[in-house]
Amino acid sequence: MLTPRRPARIRDPRGLAATALLILCATLGSRAPAQSPADQPAAQRCPAPSSVVTAATRPPPNEAVNPGVAEQSSEIEIQADDAALGRDGNAELSGNVTVRQGDRQLSAEQVTYDAASQRFRVNGNVAYRDPVLRARGARGEYGQNSGARFEGAEFELPARPARGTAREMSLDTNGVVTLEDVTFSTCPADDPAWQIRARSIELDTQQRLGTARGAEINFKGVPILYLPYLSFPLGSERKTGFLFPSIGHSTRSGGQLSVPWYWNLRPNLDLTLEPTFYTRRGLDLGGEVRWLTPRQRSLLTFNVLPGDDAVSSGDDDRTRVRLQHRIDLPRGWRARFDAEDVSDSEYFEDFAQGPEGTSVAFLERLAELSYRDENWRLSGQFQQYQTIDRDLPDDERPYARTPRLLASGRWNFGPLGRLSFGFDGELVNFRRDVGVRGWRVDAAPRAGLDFSGAGYFLRPSAGFRYTQYDLDETAPGDETSPNRSMPFAAIDGGLFFERMAGSRGQRRVTLEPRLLYLYTPFRDQTELPVFDTAVPDFSFVQLFRTNRYVGADRVSDANQVSVGVTSRLFRSATQQQFLAATLGQTYYFDQPRVSLPGEAPRTTPRSDLVAQLSLNAYQDWSLDLGMQWDPEQSRSERAQVRMQYRPAADRVVNLAYRLQRNRLEQAELSGAWPIGDRWNAFARVVYDLQDNSALERFAGFEYKACCWRLRAVARRFVSSRTGEKDTGIYLQLELNGLASVGVPADAFLERAIRGYSGPQISP
Repeated sequence: MLTPRRPARIRDPRGLAATALLILCATLGSRAPAQSPADQPAAQRCPAPSSVVTAATRPPPNEAVNPGVAEQSSEIEIQADDAALGRDGNAELSGNVTVRQGDRQLSAEQVTYDAASQRFRVNGNVAYRDPVLRARGARGEYGQNSGARFEGAEFELPARPARGTAREMSLDTNGVVTLEDVTFSTCPADDPAWQIRARSIELDTQQRLGTARGAEINFKGVPILYLPYLSFPLGSERKTGFLFPSIGHSTRSGGQLSVPWYWNLRPNLDLTLEPTFYTRRGLDLGGEVRWLTPRQRSLLTFNVLPGDDAVSSGDDDRTRVRLQHRIDLPRGWRARFDAEDVSDSEYFEDFAQGPEGTSVAFLERLAELSYRDENWRLSGQFQQYQTIDRDLPDDERPYARTPRLLASGRWNFGPLGRLSFGFDGELVNFRRDVGVRGWRVDAAPRAGLDFSGAGYFLRPSAGFRYTQYDLDETAPGDETSPNRSMPFAAIDGGLFFERMAGSRGQRRVTLEPRLLYLYTPFRDQTELPVFDTAVPDFSFVQLFRTNRYVGADRVSDANQVSVGVTSRLFRSATQQQFLAATLGQTYYFDQPRVSLPGEAPRTTPRSDLVAQLSLNAYQDWSLDLGMQWDPEQSRSERAQVRMQYRPAADRVVNLAYRLQRNRLEQAELSGAWPIGDRWNAFARVVYDLQDNSALERFAGFEYKACCWRLRAVARRFVSSRTGEKDTGIYLQLELNGLASVGVPADAFLERAIRGYSGPQISP
């Protein structure tokens, strides 16, 4: 029977051929597609950046998996050049046969329906497409219960995007695609830089998961990894399975191989196990557990290396564990835990990947319960430290504070809230195996007035401070219950001037002078212990504090005035700041007499001069300068200069200079810059000008192709504590749309090069 050469819309079919075609379309229509693909063929597009979950960048544990489901259409449209129906129920369609149902389409040169087996056979330029899958084959067949099968198939997943070939491809009624003798890649069809060759691959388009068996990963035709089992997502969803191994090498640990396993336990709970084998040390069993609820978040990281082969004596079991946990309780309460422990003092020396890790001197263990409302800030803490610096004497190690109770309150009264009252208090027990220990209570109530307006503020205040100790293990003859009490008063005031600048008023200039007068009488505090008090680095902020010490063991006497001025330049339309300059100094009417043990007394009538300058004169340039200048000796005590040129996120050059007299003098040069359409280079050097030696050096390059990226970095650094040197090599091959092979380099580069942000592979 011959049909017209125009589409036939079947709404109430009565023939066997039509019934068979309805069965076919019902079979193909049972899958849950993802979002519709772009009109442009996927084979002609460079794939988008990978969203595959890796050990370093997997989604948060509460991210839901919710693949979209397209609305099904019951209307079937059939188009063919010729159609014939036999008396036995068999049917033949030929000549540009096209079957459509909703957003699904099947086409072939010839379609044959066998009524007895209720199976369809298709031949000649067989093509199938829907929002999830596109496939082509030489021939194939369909069954009502068994789904579809193609031979010699080429397929694409346009939403991924990904593509490949298979000797045989089958599609069941649940949307599961099974591929035999298959190649799979996210690269363009004309440039398959990397491929998975596998005995079989199963793609679950509803669950958006892929599973390969007998998989070999080839890069540029070279096998780089063989896995008997490989599981990967077809989207950004989290899933259980192996992550790609990472490889690396360092001087202290030798070669290393990590094979992570990710376990998606619940939508708000996951576990990553990362066993790492070091050729010089053995097997390190590491991992990370994350847990997240609307009121709690927790992170547990751990490493266990039993029997470190590189340790020649002593305990060779190496461990590290850290717990970070926060609980948001009702009515303004919060609990927080942050504790870390390592097995030995050399742990960070052996496993750190830079001087910042080797500089760790203490590990904090803190448990805190806090409360906050409009007026009160309350907290209770238990805090102690593990000392990592093995050269630090016992009597210089930090005290444990078990417990520590803190209370702070603020209230405003009167018209416009001009009258204020405040209170700061602390009760703490200091414990240590060596030296004086005991309790300290410190209380400081105060009152003040606040007169402020649009261009000025004036805040006089006065208060009283009382400190009491209850000590153990004191030296013979020393008092066990010393105390200290004193009043204090301050007047803090400032002005704010502003005017328009430029021929059209396009800029705005401010002048902000500030003055603080402080009076605190002298009290002899030489008999008081020093538990947690130190002198902070001198800065503009320090000029306007009411005590030049941090910690309650010393309160400096003061009869002084601090003067500072800041000027800023803004763009009027956008409020962009071009320039900020600050200058400040303290003048002493009476020389301070209170000091810490070993602190040199001050003999000059004025403090060092503090200056800061931040300049953004051009869009891509910035300059920051800071200086502490001693006017009596006409020399710089501390200085820092940082200059940056940053025309784009992946184009940055930094130049820095740091000086602390009699302590350090360093220069730093770092940068990252494209050196071609596909090449990037990056480097950093930190040089010690006093010792004429490099503290840290690294250099590397990055090559970006359409569907892969290669980074290589060589790094050599000196331990900030021991002076030992270590060299590391970082190599990362990123296969876009699959995973990364190697040590992740982006995070390292963004920490090491100020202002750098790793580029994405362009879609």
